[in-house]
Order: sequence, then structure tokens, then C-alpha cells
Amino acid sequence: MSSAPVVRQDHMSTGTQAIRLDMTVSLDGLVVGPEDGPEEPMGLGGFRLFNWLDHRLDPGPNGQVVAEATATRAVISGRRTYEHANRWNGDHHDGVPVFVLTRHVPEEPPPGSVQYVTDVRACAARARAAAGDADVLVLGAGAAQALLRAGELDEMELHVVPVLLGRGRRLFDHLPAERTELELVRESNAADTDPEHRVLHLRHRVRRPPAGHDAGAGR
Repeated sequence: MSSAPVVRQDHMSTGTQAIRLDMTVSLDGLVVGPEDGPEEPMGLGGFRLFNWLDHRLDPGPNGQVVAEATATRAVISGRRTYEHANRWNGDHHDGVPVFVLTRHVPEEPPPGSVQYVTDVRACAARARAAAGDADVLVLGAGAAQALLRAGELDEMELHVVPVLLGRGRRLFDHLPAERTELELVRESNAADTDPEHRVLHLRHRVRRPPAGHDAGAGR
């Protein structure tokens, strides 16, 4: 596998904590296939997006991005993602706190280190505090959209797979009309493999408008 050079210095070199989305996505912007549910968590044909994880322990870009994801010290997940993943049996990785964004807190206590949270900003604050100096991992389209709308999403690590699923759940539905500017901070390409395992890893930083700036002005 080969890796393209780092475009700019990323936050891990500067010690700045980030709430970072980590998602695999098809070239047409889908994160699962159609008819996803607890019995078919990735939808029809959706597991094609995860072929690249067969090489997640290899040296090079695939191993690097997986190692960075598991080095995070807190997780924010959408309720849908959490349920479809069988609640990760209460432990996503290394027993780190898992904060599940939900509209309604179920009566049944959550397993393991999971906590339900109904307010997105409170969820972000609790996850940042729990992670300390490390990053926070975000999983799920719903959680990503909620955090982005609230101004709490710092970065996006997207693993772009060269396939068009055609139908399914899109990563960036239900966003506000305002433009969101992104800064590409890293690009790495696992191209030296067979076509079924190729993937392009793109990390973007969400650019914040200046304080007092009207996001809709001039548009």
C-alpha cells in the first residue's frame, strides 16, 4: 500500500483535541445500503463498504487510520447506529465511555460504559471531558449531522470506497442550508491492492466562521 503525503499539519501534531467523525462512505455518499435494520445492519449490499477493513492491521494508511480510531478515549454514536451494531455489547473499544444521542432514553439501563444523552451540546461536552487530551470518535450519520448543526463537529475522517451503492442512507442528509467550509488536512490512498479493497482516506477539518459572523450573509 502507498500513502500520499500529508497535505497540512493535522491536529495530532499540535495536541489539540478533536471530535472527529469516522465513517466509510461510497462514492455516491451512502453509508449503508437499502433496507438496513438490526437484522441487516449495513443494508442490502452495504458490507461492500467494509472490504478495506480486511487490511486494517496492515502497515500503511489502512492500519494508521484504524489505530487512530481506536486511540480515541470517548465515543459519540447515534441511536440507530448503536442499535444496529448490537450495542457493541456495551464496549466499543477498550472500555471507553460511549455517549449515545437519542430523543428518548429507554427504561432499560444501558450496558457497559454506555450513557444515553438527549442534548447534543451536553453530549459533546461530556465526551470531550471524558476523553481528556485524546480525541472523541463519532459514529453514525445521525450523530454526525446533529453535531455539525450544533457546531460541535471538528473533523471528518471519511474512508471513500470506489463503488456506487445507488440506494441507501446518505451521510449528509438533513443539513441546514448554510454552506460549511472544510479544510483538507490529510489524504492517504490505499491504492496498491486489488480493486475490491481499494479506499481513499480523507481527513477534513470543519472551518468555523469568525465570531459574530452571520453564516447566511452574502449568500
